[in-house]
Amino acid sequence: MSDYSDILYDPRSHTHDSCIKEVPNCDIVVLIIGSRFGGTGIPSVLKGFDFDALRSLSSKADVLEHKDKLSITQLEILKAAEQSIPVYAFVDEKVFHDHHVYEKNKGKPEVIDAIEFPSIQKKETAKYIFEFINFLTHRAHNNSITPFSRLDDIKENLLGQWSQLFQRLLSENRNRSIESRRYMDFSERLDDLKAVIMASIATPNLRDTARGAIQFRHLLTFLSSLHTSNLKELLLSDYSWDDLLKKFEIREIKEIDSEDGRMMRPDLFLIRNDGTFYRCRYSLSVIEDIRIDWSNFVQIDKDSRAAIVDASLEDRDTRRHRAVLHVNKDFEEYIERKYPQDKLDLDENS
Repeated sequence: MSDYSDILYDPRSHTHDSCIKEVPNCDIVVLIIGSRFGGTGIPSVLKGFDFDALRSLSSKADVLEHKDKLSITQLEILKAAEQSIPVYAFVDEKVFHDHHVYEKNKGKPEVIDAIEFPSIQKKETAKYIFEFINFLTHRAHNNSITPFSRLDDIKENLLGQWSQLFQRLLSENRNRSIESRRYMDFSERLDDLKAVIMASIATPNLRDTARGAIQFRHLLTFLSSLHTSNLKELLLSDYSWDDLLKKFEIREIKEIDSEDGRMMRPDLFLIRNDGTFYRCRYSLSVIEDIRIDWSNFVQIDKDSRAAIVDASLEDRDTRRHRAVLHVNKDFEEYIERKYPQDKLDLDENS
């Protein structure tokens, strides 16, 4: 964009120096390869390049053997490559065609020296243009070059590429946030496990205790989200699953198809004796898995169970309880208002 004064030209240095120094400030570089080679870079700017490192970026780096023949445009792109700045490269279709001709014949000096490439303005620059295309297309990454016949082709390509890139960046940012939360959750689980180990040093089977802390986490998370004044006592009890739910004042479980049918699974409700209810994000199959976990949990010796329960109850992470939410409303009234009667499909489990 030098023609539009968008490049800082420091009066204390050559314009080529200014061009090269501006490249590291770019987020993205767009390269258009046409018939004109442009000015050859002055010798002083070559000192600012690590050509050995640049050679390692491409399996076809012959153009770098003639550093003194590189144009200022090519040096700008090499600086972008050196700085790992994304390059979107476009080549005129006529130049792209002549590049194929060059590749077919460059092993025949008597032929290649006699060819006049119609797309190249100056015959002596053809080799350096074509070899630079080779350098770009044989990089290990960022090696795409797109032919174009009209400037609108470039515009449409960049609009498509950048919109997809924007979507990818949003997705990666979202995934990073999810991974960050998972990492934090994992770190907290390690703290829990450490607490279990410390609490169970006096137990005869430390390994089983630690294993149980992980194996029964979903069970204890589910039960800890239910309201009761004697949670620890119930967790250490030998009640059957059905009797345990009664102790938590849950009289039945109902599964109701989603109101609009667009949900991945039906809604699940745990109805309390007082008519209020828990809205649960678990499916019936998950509840069944939790029931089986309880049957296995009560088989563990009391000391190990106590250590596991103590570690679980010390966890203050409220995010673990979001899957079960108590709604302080009458269930029947809530259902009549939210779900049309002709769409109700109940699957009840006591």
